[in-house]
Amino acid sequence: MSFHIVVVESLKDWQSDFPRVPVVAATDYLSKAEYLHTKDIRIINLCRSYRYLSTGYFCSLLAEPRSHRVIPTVRTLTSLSSKAIYSLNVEDLSGVIQKQFKKRENKTDRTFELPIFFGRCGDPNLQDLARQIFDLFQCPLLKVEFRYQGKWHIDTVKPMHLTGATGEPNRQLFIEALNSYLVKPWRTPRAKSTSRYDLAILHNPTEIMAPSNPGALQKFIRAGRKQGVDVELIEKKDYGRLAEYDALFIRETTNIDHYTYRFARKAQIEGIVVIDDPDSILKCANKVYLAELMDTHRIPTPNSKILQKGHVESMNGSIDFPVVLKIPDGSFSRGVFKADTEKEFKAITEKLFKESDLILAQEFVYTQFDWRIGILNGQPLFACQYYMSREHWQVVRHRASGKAVEGNFRTLPVEKTPSTVVDTALAIAKLIGDGLYGVDLKQTENGVYVIEINDNPNIDAGVEDQVLGDRLYQIIVAEFVRRLDTRLSR
Repeated sequence: MSFHIVVVESLKDWQSDFPRVPVVAATDYLSKAEYLHTKDIRIINLCRSYRYLSTGYFCSLLAEPRSHRVIPTVRTLTSLSSKAIYSLNVEDLSGVIQKQFKKRENKTDRTFELPIFFGRCGDPNLQDLARQIFDLFQCPLLKVEFRYQGKWHIDTVKPMHLTGATGEPNRQLFIEALNSYLVKPWRTPRAKSTSRYDLAILHNPTEIMAPSNPGALQKFIRAGRKQGVDVELIEKKDYGRLAEYDALFIRETTNIDHYTYRFARKAQIEGIVVIDDPDSILKCANKVYLAELMDTHRIPTPNSKILQKGHVESMNGSIDFPVVLKIPDGSFSRGVFKADTEKEFKAITEKLFKESDLILAQEFVYTQFDWRIGILNGQPLFACQYYMSREHWQVVRHRASGKAVEGNFRTLPVEKTPSTVVDTALAIAKLIGDGLYGVDLKQTENGVYVIEINDNPNIDAGVEDQVLGDRLYQIIVAEFVRRLDTRLSR
């Protein structure tokens, strides 16, 4: 049977008259083995801050690979961090809001704040609305601001934090709401669905290291034409037109704090088939999350350690030098550094901890090349060997001038790729989802190790398509068609 644990920034935040429930400091939840290996836990994250890459953020992020159910999830936090995203969620509440706020139209006060704790509010007349807002944003403590501009609408939705939410007059509401929530079954919001037959490919013509070069984009268009799919290249400026399409394929470097994620999230809300889906972006974007996921599921990786800000002075012999240090959300070898000595380690970690409360330290494993296995819907798609950039330890070398220098490559048939490489790649991809992924691995005399998994792997004309040719693009477009047909048959 599952049980609840409340995670707080400081144990002093939990007052003596609050409900009796196990309370754990965030640093302990992140670092102690007992929370890594205990299953069937429901985490209520009440940290003081949920900002991106903060301790509170990581508590929600790392709950998932530990098989802990958490509120709020990182998906909720990401939605709440961007008005462009959460505005999409609340559009359907307009009718309910107008009905509930009808009596307020003649009042001089044009703004109104509503605290919502675990789906409950202090005004019985607004309880149904509060429940619906909580179903959209399952965050324990919310403050919703309504504004009147011709009609009432939700202006902002923000998390409240424990120390600010439990003063008078809200203290008793918090206690009653939490007590009620602790005895209710866990609820998961249902997603919308719909279907159409036009495919939009999001790309950025000015991106230097885009996931697909112009030749590949044209091959996708031709592959779509052969399968009766209209493929159109769209850009950031086309965000407002997204609902015109039945599917979205993101061919631009993704990140959580970026409009590519907003595109993916909007597509999901609108019921549009999307690759990369927002969950895959969230999971693959964070190397700390991936490290914990692979450790939990015993996926072989180089010896790794999650370093916590304020708790690390040296490696203490846990990983021998040289050691690779990574910020959680780097891409294309950015945000990845190698420390050969203790002095370099301290200098690099001091710099990286200014960006993130957690960073990843990893054993340095040198190989002449990295394997990249492309996977779509749980099936291997292509296999490439990416060689290290000349006189460098990474595939991509970023010069001070901003120029990126890449190593050579070799594309092989999947069936001629070592089965241990392919099977290990499939194992980690299965834990992420059924999207399009690129798994980077190193093959040594001691075995095969996963370095990371990417949610939008490169598919470039002349590189990844060297074996399959145009069939590579046809397979990917066919997967969009399959997903659309599946939705129509429901």
